[in-house]
Amino acid sequence: MSSPSILISGASIAGPALAFWLTRAGWEVTVVERFDQLRDEGQNIDVRGVGREVLRRMGLEQAVLAAHTRETGMDFVDEQGQLVVSYAAGTDDSSGGTAEVEILRGQLGRILYDISSPGAGYVFGDQIATLHDDGHGVDVEFHSGPARRFDAVVIAEGLRSRTRSLILEDAPVHELGLYLAYLTIPRIDTDDTRWRWLISDRGRAAWLRPDNVGTTRASLSMYSPVRGLDRLDRADLAVVLRETFADVGWETPRILAALEDAPLYFEALGQARLPRWSSGRVALLGDAAYCASPISGLGTTLALTGAYVLAGELLGHADPRAAFARYEEVMRPFAERAQQLAPGRPGRLYPDTKEQRAQLWAELRGQTLPQEGQAAAWSTPPADALTLPDYPLKPR
Repeated sequence: MSSPSILISGASIAGPALAFWLTRAGWEVTVVERFDQLRDEGQNIDVRGVGREVLRRMGLEQAVLAAHTRETGMDFVDEQGQLVVSYAAGTDDSSGGTAEVEILRGQLGRILYDISSPGAGYVFGDQIATLHDDGHGVDVEFHSGPARRFDAVVIAEGLRSRTRSLILEDAPVHELGLYLAYLTIPRIDTDDTRWRWLISDRGRAAWLRPDNVGTTRASLSMYSPVRGLDRLDRADLAVVLRETFADVGWETPRILAALEDAPLYFEALGQARLPRWSSGRVALLGDAAYCASPISGLGTTLALTGAYVLAGELLGHADPRAAFARYEEVMRPFAERAQQLAPGRPGRLYPDTKEQRAQLWAELRGQTLPQEGQAAAWSTPPADALTLPDYPLKPR
């Protein structure tokens, strides 16, 4: 009897994590990725709560901890760089604005690829063109490669997945109205191990974060009622950012100066709130199914946990359709809880006036534990809002 075959579309976090578990169970796994190679770039991400436990079950916790960005906490600063309020990093699985496990997205992706690629077949530079589910299997046509048939297909792509519409025609993104520009800029002597965050007025903010490769990760973020800025080309986007942040102080001019040639990623934040996560033998995983946005602090945790749960259910059901239904039953309450952002977020962190900002700063100061300096509940997401099932999955 042949091994079950599965196609996974997406080689970021959730896709390789699912491939890891299924290849160890003897499945024939193919991962297709539309980019030509593994994307080693990316900003700081964290793993919390049940996601941290998944890393342990994968045998990867120490490898991920070894790649820590070295961030030691979070400081809010004013336009002169003066400290407003400070939070230490978390010292357990879940707490803190800076988690105990902080890693660059590209480095976590590389770790997951390295442990899954010996068993899974990775195809870069291609993507799904059509899907035909006849109830017994799924015939897949690709943009470049030959057509193939699989027992099941999982779409583990991003929030704005290009493939999701093949199974869910009406899946609009719930927009949050916030744009983030991420840059990697040269490190200078005044950069330290803190996440430094300037909240300005008119819905604008800037931050700097350390990494473990000798550079600094920077971001400019802004609220805007205008949609479609994420579709601008780089030159036009640079004009918008320069005009929007021209009068913002602190390190903002340094970040703007890097727009000429620094690695840049720009996104419109949103959430995926879908009525269902599967259709027949095709399922959605990670951000394509239940993106909670970076504001939630749980995107990576959801991706790792969802991959673990989906793998466990696929191994426990002969019919992938039954596995998909059970996977959604287990994961949906956790995903929906993650999407319930703290009251007023993200808007409260992006005040319109300096008076509103002063009020926010007063509230943040009041939420600092005076002896421990730990971030209060507003910065600690509900990363333990799921009892992780025990599946007979084989770690490394």
